[in-house]
Amino acid sequence: MSTSALYMLDLKGKTLIFRDYRGDIEKSAIDKFLPLVLEAEEDGKVSPIIVHEKVTFVYIKHNNLYLVATTIKNANVALIFTFLHKIVQVFGEYFRELEEESIRDNFVIIYELLDELMDFGYPQTTEGKILQEYITQEGHKLEIAPRPPPAVTNAVHWRADNIRHRKNEVFLDVVESVNLLVSVKGQVIRSEICGAVKMKVYLTGMPELRLGLNDKILFENTGRNPNKAIDLEDVKFHQCVRLSRFENDRTISFIPPDGEFELMSYRLSTHVKPLIWIESIIERHSHSRVEYLIKAKGQFKRRSTANNVEITIPVPADADTPKFRAATGTVKYAPEKNAIIWSIKTFPGGKEFPLRAHFGLPSVDAEEGEGRPPITVKFEIPYFTTSGIQVRYLKIIEKSGYQALPWVRYITQNGDYQVRTT
Repeated sequence: MSTSALYMLDLKGKTLIFRDYRGDIEKSAIDKFLPLVLEAEEDGKVSPIIVHEKVTFVYIKHNNLYLVATTIKNANVALIFTFLHKIVQVFGEYFRELEEESIRDNFVIIYELLDELMDFGYPQTTEGKILQEYITQEGHKLEIAPRPPPAVTNAVHWRADNIRHRKNEVFLDVVESVNLLVSVKGQVIRSEICGAVKMKVYLTGMPELRLGLNDKILFENTGRNPNKAIDLEDVKFHQCVRLSRFENDRTISFIPPDGEFELMSYRLSTHVKPLIWIESIIERHSHSRVEYLIKAKGQFKRRSTANNVEITIPVPADADTPKFRAATGTVKYAPEKNAIIWSIKTFPGGKEFPLRAHFGLPSVDAEEGEGRPPITVKFEIPYFTTSGIQVRYLKIIEKSGYQALPWVRYITQNGDYQVRTT
């Protein structure tokens, strides 16, 4: 990775925190950073990587901060970006939110953390829960345990070796977000499923977990029926997963961190049938009024129910005197968003609900040529997956032989879910 130095700057480019790890770049090099960013923005060539006089600036923007890493080596930029985002996560665990004010209030502990997170430009201990065992904070005072926990030098550095729980439990959530774009004619222009397997682990000792999914490659290799399997793409694992084992026989084997973490994420580029179908008829009477007829239909299994459905229908900026009539749910006019928001707490599968709305248009019509923004839909469907992914088994192996119950839950929710009206 070979990061030379790490900077945290405010939006004016002033250095708030600085740590030089290798001493091979002049400290004054950071003065060029913000002018180069502003110049790139003016030219419309914004990039998270800027090269200037042999120095490479790799940066992310978070809240009112720039986190900047500098290097003159042929560094692994993807790893540097991962490290910068990891800093945001770890500092968020310590200070709730990483921003300029939390940096000014916690200089001492931040410098101590930066020394533990990286050494001579290479990432070291990056697990927040392990760091909190020996770098602790009370108020603005820093306390450092005399010895770091063994996990820092263990092969399993994301988990301490003395964890005890009165009740041994594992909670596993398969959460899928549906990204969908539907044309005016009702054709699906773009669709994909982004999934994640999230876990909460409360287990004693140093357990090994093995997770089995209905993975298409696994089913083909073992002679099972591949029709009931799914083809996962862009799979990303938490560092605890043994990648060599997965590559050999598609077994997801790991010693988990304690508590909450994301085990894996995946994507499926597949044709998705719109789970909540939106049909819109918009009649605009020039210079007087506009009328809407919106129909929403649940196109998922009848035994499933979508919760907290929110349908946002854009209206003209000059609309006034709203009138609504909905078969179910509540409707409100949000003038700050130029939209109607139709909220339905429970939406059973197979059901169809209409909404009628009427607005006056007092001013001269000026938006027709610009087109209308799309209708957006938010929802959450528990106990349901769009992809058909299944947890076939979750085995828990620990030398003491205790019994632990795994709890598995499936959730499908909206991602970028849009229906065009023009």
